[in-house]
Amino acid sequence: MDLSTTLYDIFLNQAQKVKIEMLSLGLGYTAVTTSDGGIGLAYTYFGDKKSCMVLNKDIDYEGQAADRLLVKINSANAVERSMALALINALNHKNALNLPEDHDNQIMFDKFNINQGRRVAMVGFFPPLVRVFEKKGVLLEVLDISRGLGEKKDFYDKLKHWAQVLMLTSTSVLNKSTEEILANAGQNLKTVMLGPSTPMVPEAFERLPVHMLAGTVPVDQEQTLKAIRHGMGTPVLHKYSRKVFLELIR
Repeated sequence: MDLSTTLYDIFLNQAQKVKIEMLSLGLGYTAVTTSDGGIGLAYTYFGDKKSCMVLNKDIDYEGQAADRLLVKINSANAVERSMALALINALNHKNALNLPEDHDNQIMFDKFNINQGRRVAMVGFFPPLVRVFEKKGVLLEVLDISRGLGEKKDFYDKLKHWAQVLMLTSTSVLNKSTEEILANAGQNLKTVMLGPSTPMVPEAFERLPVHMLAGTVPVDQEQTLKAIRHGMGTPVLHKYSRKVFLELIR
């Protein structure tokens, strides 16, 4: 069972009891709010946008039971998957709010000994982290197909034989590459899944070699939704959120 299906199974019962209040499909991120007070984010994954139409059916999810959208986590349409992942994070909002905060990533750096000479592989280019790694003297390999960075075959070889830490964007849930990437992880590789899309759900990762989840939990709903509508990205969303982490026992 893949990660998306696992997430669906975990949240199906809850989704049947909750309604969607608002769905905001932004250029950068998507947000969903639910009738139980939840709010969740996910990267808006357009894939190949070739026309004015990104959704083929006129479906109004607002006011409907959340399970109607939850099933789209396995949709063939990347935008629908983004909407469903934002919903999952909204359904998990209360749990995620109780997680400890790592505002400046220092706990993550200390936990995985990210200092001079440490060999880090990164899937998804995170400019703020890259700048910190450069200052620390971290050795870095990046794979980001959308930016033309890295070559998959060479990167996977580095994962198996070179890298000590993997920073894995949670956008991999949306393009369904999580399992493929982790299948190439070396035996002693430590993996952090990170980004605002991250589902902070430990039971979803029980069978995967992931050692920490690092996500974003909105605390100011009004400002978060405004930032989404205005096409803002991660730096702005973090102003209205908590950066939380969850260590996974392996």
